[in-house]
Amino acid sequence: MRALDERDIRTSFINCSKGEAKRLAVPRDLDERPWDDLDFFGWRDPGAPDRSYLVAEQDGRLAGVALRFQQSRSGFLQRSMCGLCLTTHPRGGVSLMTARKAGAAGREGNSVGLYMCTDLACPLYLRGRKVPEGGGRFEESLTLEEQIARTLGNLSAFVAKVTG
Repeated sequence: MRALDERDIRTSFINCSKGEAKRLAVPRDLDERPWDDLDFFGWRDPGAPDRSYLVAEQDGRLAGVALRFQQSRSGFLQRSMCGLCLTTHPRGGVSLMTARKAGAAGREGNSVGLYMCTDLACPLYLRGRKVPEGGGRFEESLTLEEQIARTLGNLSAFVAKVTG
């Protein structure tokens, strides 16, 4: 993914108002992010524990999605799998992320959801740059490029549901 700046991020959001996009917390360390290892940019809002955001390139344009989630209260031995990258995590490492739909449907209260890595670090898990607690990645016969393509396909389908 190409390096993003604050303006790129704020103008990319498809499921919130311009005012909401202007007020959301953008990370201050954008220059330090591993952009070459990211297929999309995701982060949690440090001031709002139930909010996360992601920005991805869709059809040559940036698409930002504001997400909400509730911390999982799963048991110690329960593992959950991310619907984007298929990484498994114990105890709250995966959360149901919900996004208000874009446009009139979102204003009417409609939303879509997908179980995702709570920290939205899917690209780093795929590349082995970050290891989830307890292991989490299973051996696959797919190449890294195929795993990335699958993850981006899953993300694209989710974004299409937000816009659709």
